[in-house]
Amino acid sequence: FQALKRLLDRSRPELILAYTHKPVIYTALAVGAAQPRPRMFPLITGLGYAFIGQGLKAVLARWALCFLYRRASRNFTGVIFQNGDDLAVFRRLRLIQPETPVCIVRGSGIDLAEFPTQLLELKKPIYRTKFLLIARLLGDKGIREYVDAAQIIKAQYPNAEFHLVGPTDPNPAAIPLAEVKDWQREGVITYHGAQTDVRPFLSDCTVYVLPSYREGTPRTVLEAMATGRAVVTTDAPGCRETIFDAGPTDVEGIRTGENGMMVPVKSVDALAGAMLRLIENSEMIVEMGRAGRRLAEQHYDVHKVNQQMLEFMGLGSGSK
Repeated sequence: FQALKRLLDRSRPELILAYTHKPVIYTALAVGAAQPRPRMFPLITGLGYAFIGQGLKAVLARWALCFLYRRASRNFTGVIFQNGDDLAVFRRLRLIQPETPVCIVRGSGIDLAEFPTQLLELKKPIYRTKFLLIARLLGDKGIREYVDAAQIIKAQYPNAEFHLVGPTDPNPAAIPLAEVKDWQREGVITYHGAQTDVRPFLSDCTVYVLPSYREGTPRTVLEAMATGRAVVTTDAPGCRETIFDAGPTDVEGIRTGENGMMVPVKSVDALAGAMLRLIENSEMIVEMGRAGRRLAEQHYDVHKVNQQMLEFMGLGSGSK
């Protein structure tokens, strides 16, 4: 707080965009002590462990965050959310002032030029389907469900591959690296560790999977869509918005959309069922991949998302 206050006093900004909990809260509190006071716009990119986790640590973290958000919200000029579910939580818990303007954008957007389409041409059946999950090693990313589903699928299709990319994390919900290495030794997954460039892994996979419990808008799903990959994710806040025109839930608990499938959070059977369905219907993988690229171009182009944010903050065409 003191460091931010000194920075504001020295730089005297007119407008601040902050994102993730700590930068939003501490910057907003510092803004309250700044002269002149800049306009302050938080970008809420998800609610994280404090709102997903169980147990005493999560409860204490949630209480602290709510208390601090209520204090900090007095200095919000407007708030940008990445999904309507997070906005509803903030309204219900009174974490923003009732009169504060809000805006919902489609995630942080994706640079389509950086993630060119790599469309698949597959033959049926494709027993060597390559599934990929990119995430920090956190339980609430659905990694354990992914591994359990992989074990079910390998009993029927032993040549199916399951890849995992992502760094370790100090979060209380972190999965120990030793546990991940055990899965690899057992031959369930291939773990590639942290990577600075995920594009080669997206290009090499057949289907992208993210069984997360909650997101703002999952960037890796947008990157997979831009690459032209079918997606399997959860019917959870932030994730469900990335599957377009999803139909009703079928008897296996699966909802099928234009560019992928959704399953209930923590449902290993439904997750395995969705992945098996794609293995056995390779034409769906191709069609969903093409639809994903088209939808990424229509809705998630970073330039469109940025323009919406700029206009909300009063920095659109013709603004200072």
